[in-house]
Amino acid sequence: MSATDQPRHPLVLGLTGSIGMGKSATAAMFAARGVPVHDSDAAVHALYGPGGAAARAIGAAFPGTLTPEGGVDRPALRAAVLGDSEKLARLEAIVHPLVQAESRAFLARNAGAPLVVLDIPLLFETGADARCDAVLVVTAPPEIQRARVLARPGMTEDAFAAIRAKQMPDAEKRARASYVIDTSRGFEHAEAEVERIVEELARRGP
Repeated sequence: MSATDQPRHPLVLGLTGSIGMGKSATAAMFAARGVPVHDSDAAVHALYGPGGAAARAIGAAFPGTLTPEGGVDRPALRAAVLGDSEKLARLEAIVHPLVQAESRAFLARNAGAPLVVLDIPLLFETGADARCDAVLVVTAPPEIQRARVLARPGMTEDAFAAIRAKQMPDAEKRARASYVIDTSRGFEHAEAEVERIVEELARRGP
């Protein structure tokens, strides 16, 4: 978002980080401070549900990936696109525009807020950082990331590898960030960093 064609308020903070880095917990810290947060994963979940805007299109593009209720069967969809860049691109072409529309609606609803957060896992990969005034990247050492992710129900080595393959390397994200929080340093450290970032952005003014 540039100062020439967009208002300064609300300031838009992009929040991102690779899988297992603690992004959701960090987003919750902003929300606890009254900062409006748009969770793109939650938006996708709603879009995938029965009657969701993405479900019918996904079912047509990937037969056998809908539940009897008409929602997206996530494990079936994951299996359908795993390791196939062409199919993944087809899926993203369906989902990304819908999530971006949800994000624009969120910004319109919170136009009077001094600060909002866009929680987007693929922030840099999709170019969404261009819509942000600043970017926060959450990070953790590779061994901690790996342990966190593989502890998730249903997660496999292959699925973890496929997810990492489509995500920008952590070091590159950190290099492009306005702020970085290492979530391996504990909850209190992350809380203090979130507080510092909120205060610093508040001082920017309109």
